[in-house]
Amino acid sequence: MAKEKGRKLIAQNKKARHDYLIIDTYEAGLVLTGTEVKSLRQGRASLVDGFVQLDGHEAWLYNVHVPEYTQGTWTNHSARRKRKLLLHRAEIEKLESKSQETGHTIVPLALYFKDGRAKVEIALAKGKKEYDKRQTLREKQDRREADRVISAIRRKQRA
Repeated sequence: MAKEKGRKLIAQNKKARHDYLIIDTYEAGLVLTGTEVKSLRQGRASLVDGFVQLDGHEAWLYNVHVPEYTQGTWTNHSARRKRKLLLHRAEIEKLESKSQETGHTIVPLALYFKDGRAKVEIALAKGKKEYDKRQTLREKQDRREADRVISAIRRKQRA
């Protein structure tokens, strides 16, 4: 069997980028059981309610839904169990000190396979206020509108 290369995306948390201001991102490995890996290889997972909590110099991923493997037997995993994250000690200490600040949290952004190993991209984030979300949306719409006008002008110039 050939070794996998590259990055294969399984799940993405698009709502996190809308709800939070991303300060810093980290890539972490996951401790998984066999049926979890098989379920992930089928591309089935959800990061919607997921969050990371630090307990005694260990990072744990909570509320990430990895459905049970369909061909699994009694060895199947529970869908929303907590999973240990594999990070360097320095990264955990950095996350621990920064997440203590008011309004900061750690959220998963993406779940993927990188060279055959399951990885999760986590981010140190600060919750956005409602007006910040509206401002971000307004800027995005303004940028899109400007791009439309520029492309229309270029089309007219070519014709």
